[in-house]
Amino acid sequence: MAVKSVQEYIETHPIWEKELESLRAIMQNTELEECIKWGAPVYALKGKNVAGIAAFKNHCALWFFNGALLKENTILLHNAQEGKTKALRQIRFEKGDKIEPEILQKYVLEAIQIQREGKEIKPVPSKELVVPSELQAAFKEDKNLETSFQQLTKGKQREYADYISQAKRETTKQSRLEKIKPMIKNGEGLHDKYKNC
Repeated sequence: MAVKSVQEYIETHPIWEKELESLRAIMQNTELEECIKWGAPVYALKGKNVAGIAAFKNHCALWFFNGALLKENTILLHNAQEGKTKALRQIRFEKGDKIEPEILQKYVLEAIQIQREGKEIKPVPSKELVVPSELQAAFKEDKNLETSFQQLTKGKQREYADYISQAKRETTKQSRLEKIKPMIKNGEGLHDKYKNC
């Protein structure tokens, strides 16, 4: 079930409730707009993602979407997936860690300034889109499906292609295909329901 509000997100993570409330208070003390994207709290400036907060099994985190561009405030930043993640950086908090608003506020303000200046790390163009055979076969049966697919952005096309390709069993591939057909025809992306900001 997708959460509809930041308060609901916090309540669904009772182990991290205190920490998430503290991080939220810091974010609410800025000009950023609070919303839910990808099922977690995100803070945006004029529709552009600046930061987010999230709870995980062993830690909670304050995310910066262009954190790699921070120059003045960097000591607490971590790359969540070294070698994979280019722009995102996070500050992690484990149980018992003290959340210090006066320190974190500096990171947030620098991230806002970077966004205000329009700086960002452009995604590296990924490899050519490979449409799985199951989807190609569906296109042959239904030309409207193929037309709708071609009208999607490259990112949405890749989401659907990967969704089918990553299934290991043929039955899973077929059930996924049936699930996404109406979504493709409606011009939706696979993950659109998580982006309600």
